[in-house]
Amino acid sequence: MAQKLTTIGFDADDTLWHNERFFRLTQDRFAALLADYAAPDHLGARLLEAERRNIGQYGFGIKGFVLSMIETAIEVTDEKVPAAVIRDLIDAGQEMLRHPIELLPHARAAVEAVADTHRVILITKGDLLDQERKLAQSGLGELFDGIEIVSEKTAPVYTAIFARHGDGADRAMMIGNSMKSDVLPVIEAGGWGVYVPHGETWALEHAEAPAGSARYVARPDLSGIPGLVAEIG
Repeated sequence: MAQKLTTIGFDADDTLWHNERFFRLTQDRFAALLADYAAPDHLGARLLEAERRNIGQYGFGIKGFVLSMIETAIEVTDEKVPAAVIRDLIDAGQEMLRHPIELLPHARAAVEAVADTHRVILITKGDLLDQERKLAQSGLGELFDGIEIVSEKTAPVYTAIFARHGDGADRAMMIGNSMKSDVLPVIEAGGWGVYVPHGETWALEHAEAPAGSARYVARPDLSGIPGLVAEIG
């Protein structure tokens, strides 16, 4: 009997390794640097507005985040932000780019187990160089049959990826911590979407779970992924 599933996609940031926590720590540093100009909540809202505006130009990742912080700093200080603050923000971004990777619980075991029976693809978005750095440091690279670093995760993107690396989206599963990017679009493309919450998720990645979808599954962590894949077939 043919397998129902032949290809499994894994998200990277905050699915296989920690990521958002470093953005939040840097945002706390940003708030401290600009405490004389704006309250933390107001500053955070202004930064989120800037990030939303800039995604189309800068994409996802640390570099776009730093540029959005600098833009916000200029705006909230009426263009009076000290050069030393700009330097501190650049330094903070460079520290983020050098930060070592910390795998999430069960990440290696889950990918190894699934790779024994299915094609496994890493599907992530963000800055190409930074994502390649994180993958190399993670030690997981050799487990994947394919790597896809994309500018956005949409139903057409998943359709193309699972056609290129597998047998189509209808025989594929995507696993990730973002309902918006890892679950909803792959279900729209015809595949299974598995939500594994991280606890720290960027505000722009929030979305409601798909009501009544037979191809939506949630698991508390990655430990249950091999059993889920085996159960579906």
